[in-house]
Amino acid sequence: MSFRYWCGECPHRTPWLREAEAWRRHSAHYTAEHPRITPGGRIETGDRAPKGGSACLLVLIVLALLLVLPAACRW
Repeated sequence: MSFRYWCGECPHRTPWLREAEAWRRHSAHYTAEHPRITPGGRIETGDRAPKGGSACLLVLIVLALLLVLPAACRW
């Protein structure tokens, strides 16, 4: 799972990272940009791994069948 932390004081956000690294960068941002404020904001969670591709594969199979079937029926 990936995490992204948003600053509560400005538009800054971390990239999608593992939780510990995202928190470390979020804390570092607050230390550098908002030194006397406790880190706040919001956290997004999600799985940012590439998904499926099965729909594209299905379209390619259908197109291949549409090309092959007429040629096979001519025999």
